Amino acid sequence: ASSSGDTSKSNIKGDSSHGSKREDDEVLHRDPSYFQYYSQLQHQQNMLQDHVRTSAYHSAITFNGPSLFRDRLVMDVGAGSGILSFFAVQAGSKHVYAVEASGMAKKMEVMLKSAKGTSGVRNAYLADRITIVSSKIEEPSLTNRVPQVDAIISEPIGVLLVHERMLESFVYARDKFLRPGGAMLPSAGTIHLAPLSDAALWNETITKARFWQQESFYGVDVNPYFAPAFDEYFSSPVVGCFSPTTLMGDSAIHEVDFHTVTMANLKEFVIPIEWSIKYTGVMHGVAGWFDLAFVPPMSSLHPGTAPSAVYMSTSPQSPATHWQQVRMLFKQPLAVNAGQVIRGAILMKVNDQRSYDISAKLVALDYDESAQTSDDALVRLFESKNSRARTALWYLHEQIYNYSYTGEPIDVPRPEAANMYLPVDQLLAESAAPAALPYQGGNADATAIASVQGIPNSMTDFVIKTGPSSMQI
Repeated sequence: ASSSGDTSKSNIKGDSSHGSKREDDEVLHRDPSYFQYYSQLQHQQNMLQDHVRTSAYHSAITFNGPSLFRDRLVMDVGAGSGILSFFAVQAGSKHVYAVEASGMAKKMEVMLKSAKGTSGVRNAYLADRITIVSSKIEEPSLTNRVPQVDAIISEPIGVLLVHERMLESFVYARDKFLRPGGAMLPSAGTIHLAPLSDAALWNETITKARFWQQESFYGVDVNPYFAPAFDEYFSSPVVGCFSPTTLMGDSAIHEVDFHTVTMANLKEFVIPIEWSIKYTGVMHGVAGWFDLAFVPPMSSLHPGTAPSAVYMSTSPQSPATHWQQVRMLFKQPLAVNAGQVIRGAILMKVNDQRSYDISAKLVALDYDESAQTSDDALVRLFESKNSRARTALWYLHEQIYNYSYTGEPIDVPRPEAANMYLPVDQLLAESAAPAALPYQGGNADATAIASVQGIPNSMTDFVIKTGPSSMQI
């Protein structure tokens, strides 16, 4: 059954004078520049024009219209342009509460007024179906004025999934406004981290830092600035797309279930690393991206219906998104051999810049050596400053941008073009194996999903049935 509430008002404003405090009161006072940025339609347009992002949300909401959204109350957290709220109405929602703290709330009012105009009516189906809540979701008084809802939708995602810390607002909304058994869309996210070899990017970065090694810049010796400049450049993650051929091994993952994750889980977490290196070469740092899953739980659905699963990836093997990917460089590259194992951990911890500090401790070990090395022994390797160990600290909010990669050429370069070398037996095996048949499939975006079955022990892998055959993602 749907939750009930007063839907007669088209706009609810936050009441900052309310005496109680939320568990994370500092969220109410975060920088106004963040909300100023998202109040501009040009930035909303940048997100809307991301076809991968917008079509994934549209598919997730409309495909689940009959099973989840029909006749239900919905909350849209950080509604922005209101596009997800509009999708929810299209999917049959009884009423949508669009929560938006920036100036976009007033601009949404213009859209809703046009749906009720006396002449030149536009989007008439939106009339009286959406209440704009002009407030941060963390405003304590909202719990007295906004009802419990059956589903919460949001696009709270930043670079590497967690940048901008909007996921905390998504989880806060879940804890305060989602009825028991309700749905969160997206339902889960997965962070991927992989070993990276990118000599061009590393060389470009050190060249920028070496500007500060000039002894006579207009008569000034600027060398005293070199050390802090070196630290600054190599602690700044580089956002931008890159070739998948720069990856030296498969990714380590960290999965986040938005139905169950706690605020503490989001604020600090460790990603254990155990990468099997596929190529001999030089590791210049760590590459990162994320996936999203949209799979409503059975408890949230109308009786007799099934969920439709939608999956989206920002990996270098997938179509580019406005989030792109991220590369984090070592100050000193690490030589590795094919077959070695990179062991260690990467810690992600929130900071007061709406982002995260990312620290890494990694060491290269031979395969047999890794099997015999305990976690305590790894700690001793780092303490002894072993030549095969690397430590790093990156500040995700100090990201810089590199748009030099524009996609793969027709002829995909061999790994040696990137100074990465296969073991001899694998190199010889390339010619011994039969050639793979070219892909003959159709447009994945146009594929209708008939049903979905989860893969055990994974929140973002599913068997999607599209007819007589099925595919695993």
